[in-house]
Amino acid sequence: AAPAPAPAAPAPAAPSQAGAVPFTTMQGAIAKNMQASLDVACFRCTVDICTDDFDALYKQLKPKGVTMTALLSKAIGNAVGQFPVINASCDGNGFVYNEDVNIAVAVAMDDGGLITPVLKKADQTDIYELSRQWKDLVGKARAKKLAPDEYSTGTFTMSNLGMFGVSQFDAILPPGQGGIMAVSSAIPTVCAMPDGSTKVRKIMKVTLTADHRTVMGKDGAAFLVAFRDIVENPEQLVF
Repeated sequence: AAPAPAPAAPAPAAPSQAGAVPFTTMQGAIAKNMQASLDVACFRCTVDICTDDFDALYKQLKPKGVTMTALLSKAIGNAVGQFPVINASCDGNGFVYNEDVNIAVAVAMDDGGLITPVLKKADQTDIYELSRQWKDLVGKARAKKLAPDEYSTGTFTMSNLGMFGVSQFDAILPPGQGGIMAVSSAIPTVCAMPDGSTKVRKIMKVTLTADHRTVMGKDGAAFLVAFRDIVENPEQLVF
């Protein structure tokens, strides 16, 4: 469901000479969070989704200012909203249920850092407003002017590498959240149809990484099925 693949971002410039290079403040925070994720018992499951209709809808809405990130976040938000346990986290003693569905979106920074601007109440906000909010958040992120509540209030995260032609990947669960979805590229695939014929359809693999302390396998599977239904019947995203 990603736009046409773009050239891969250039790798960070190597230091002028060999030797240890200390983390920036942001890189140090990322390393700390990634290490903390190892303390969480996670599980992963993947589903294949046909994006033909989703891509057609995006093509119609793009001239109106709708972004792919907003459209995907809306689809995820609508699915998360059906499963309170997916939108919950674990504090070590029990469940912490969140009232709002806030979708954090992983964004790589030019300096090698990573930040997660948040689209708040994604399940209740229309895609046009989400698109406007996303453009504003990206501008602030690039200028390093995001307020803390604009990057630290996510209840579920999306990581999208589809624009780089990635066929499938797993994402690392952010501390304090119950799940993260890894979105890959939609790839033309020969599919067997119910009548026995074959047809080329665009298939996107998405992988859920979830905290197994709060999310059981059947919950994760049901969530992915709900997300697939939304993407394959995307007219419900426009209201």
